[in-house]
This record gives sequence, C-alpha cells and structure tokens, in this order.
Amino acid sequence: MKKTKNNKKVIYWLLTGCFLIFIMVVVGGITRLTHSGLSISNYKLISGTLPPLNETEWHEAFDLYKQYPEYQKLNNHFNLEDFKDIYFWEWLHRFIGRMIGLVFLIPFLYFLFKKQLTKPTIKKSIILLCLGAFQGFMGWYMVKSGLVDNPDVSHYRLAAHLTTAFVTFAYTFWVALDLIFPKEKTINIKFRNLIRWGLAILMLQIIYGAFVAGLDAGFIHNHWPMMSEGKFMHETVYIEQSPLYKNFIEGKSGVQFVHRTLAYIVVIFILVIWQKSKKMSLTKIQSNGINSLVIIVFIQFLLGVFTILLNVPVWLGVVHQVGAFFLLSAMIFTLHRFSK
Repeated sequence: MKKTKNNKKVIYWLLTGCFLIFIMVVVGGITRLTHSGLSISNYKLISGTLPPLNETEWHEAFDLYKQYPEYQKLNNHFNLEDFKDIYFWEWLHRFIGRMIGLVFLIPFLYFLFKKQLTKPTIKKSIILLCLGAFQGFMGWYMVKSGLVDNPDVSHYRLAAHLTTAFVTFAYTFWVALDLIFPKEKTINIKFRNLIRWGLAILMLQIIYGAFVAGLDAGFIHNHWPMMSEGKFMHETVYIEQSPLYKNFIEGKSGVQFVHRTLAYIVVIFILVIWQKSKKMSLTKIQSNGINSLVIIVFIQFLLGVFTILLNVPVWLGVVHQVGAFFLLSAMIFTLHRFSK
C-alpha cells in the first residue's frame, strides 16, 4: 500500500504539540502566580531533567537559591519545605518544555525519514522547530533578568517569552489546519483582512496581559468598570513614570489601564466581525468559527473583570490566561477558514 504524504499521523503529531504548548502555558501561569519562576537559578539541559532525588541534592539546590536576590530580599524566611513548593512548579514547567522539544523533533525526523511530509510541510516544520528552540532560549533569558539585583523578572522578557509561546502554538495550529483543510477556496479579501486586524489587536492585548502579570499590576485598582470609585482613569495612570509614554509600558497603573481599554476594543472588533459576517454567505464551519469567537470573547472579558475584582487569585489568573489561549485558537481557526 502506497504511503500518502501529510497523513493523519502528521496532523495528530501537530495537534499533540498544540496541546502540550497549551499545558505548558497553563503551568507557566501557575509558576508566575505562585512566584516560583526563580527557584531554579541554573540551566542544565540534560542533568536538570530530574528534580533533586535525595536530601543532599535538595540542600544543594536550596543553597544555590540562597545566593540570589529573591531569597536574600524576599524569601529569607523560607525553609526547605517552602523551597520545595516553588521548585516543583518551575521544574514542571521546564520538564514540559523538554518534552515538547522531543515531541516535535523525534516524530519530525521519523516522518522525514519515511517521506511522509511534503516540501511545504517540511519547511513549516523547520520553522516550528526554530520557534520552539527560541522559546526555550527566551525562557532562560527571562529567568536571568531576575538573578541580578531585582528579585523579579523583566516584564518585557516575560511578555516576549509568553508571546513566543502563543505564536508557536498559533503557527503549529495553522500548519495542522492546512493539512486538515487542504482545498483552496475563493475568499473575501476585505473580510479576511478585517480578521487579520482582529488578530493583531488580540496579540497586542496578550502582550499587555503579560505586562500586567510581570508588573503585578493586577493587584491594584481592583474596581470595575471604573479603575477606582468614580474614575474611569486613575490619576496615577499618567504620573507614575517619566517621560509620559513610560507610564503605558512600565507603570503599573498605566499598563493596567491599557489592558482594560484593549479588552473593550477586542470585544468591539469581534462584534464588528460577527456583524459583517451576517451579510455574507457562510459555510457552517465558518459560521461556527465566528460564533465561537463571540462566545469566547465575552467569557474572557468576564474572567478579566472577576480577576480584577477578586484581586487575582491564582486559580482565576490561570483560568483567565487559559481563556486567552482559547480566544487565540478561535481567532486562528476563523482566520484560516477565511483565508486562501
């Protein structure tokens, strides 16, 4: 029996990669919200796969942690058991990252050897591998920023790390969709471009979500719809940093204000997409894609509101990040169905 290229196994491989990236982002969110990300202050690709296996190794890891600012300035009251709690989440996050690398690389080599990939899919797969490697580098680059003086990672590097994860997922999902729906179709270019703009705004919102997380900006102004009682824009939005523009990329109040404002813009933009689609002749799958966008964006908006009102409990912060993941998935799916 002749083997067909781009078969179901390749699709399952790509979708498995999507699922693992999703799990990694969830665990990454827990790692951030539990302040566990600086518990492992070195990077060993092979030997770091296993956690400490005995008390001697645990004490060595704890002693290493004590040499860095997070312990010295924030957690000097920690005992070994406290350290083990935060170590677990960072170790799990890195372990899943290693598994993703293997899940992408080994099957790719297998499919390549078996000649089950077309040339376009080979090129796309190589891009995926490069994105995965870059994501791993960004993770360590982010951690390094919290090991110098300030016991917290750079919110710029956190945003770059998270955004790379979302981009890697989105591209993997897109490649899988190319194989699931191989037939070309005529498209409405204006409507496709409208969805592209929606995707661009959503990515900007995801970046600002990472800024909020990196600056712990969700723990202030815990009111809605106003930032504080009677004020849509709190005065600290524009006086916290100097010059003025820095308030909106480095100031806690300013970054939260932008994130709040972008939330309204994302909702409005998706409603515009939905409204314009009503005047078009759609396939069932196109209609389902747009309807899912509308449903998910409202759920995500409500999650954001409650995350602020409840002062960012860990579980809700993670669920809100998961919501962003599902919203991006729906946007990528919808864009793919309206693209050639």
